[in-house]
Amino acid sequence: MVTVLRAHGLRVVIYVNDHEPAHVHVFGDGEAKINLLGANGLPDLIWADRMSRGEVRRAMEIVVAQQVALLAR
Repeated sequence: MVTVLRAHGLRVVIYVNDHEPAHVHVFGDGEAKINLLGANGLPDLIWADRMSRGEVRRAMEIVVAQQVALLAR
């Protein structure tokens, strides 16, 4: 597990040797799993557990803004 980004109280993690499709896990009060390339080419929320709507929204904003950098990692 490698923390690749910290922003707005959230931690974005990529697990080493994780399965496809390319995705990240975002930790705050809970956890969200976000696919980096959804059907429309933008990140897509897979699931969220114990995160408020606001936290999920911030997580999605961060991942959308950093999508290219996250895909490169």
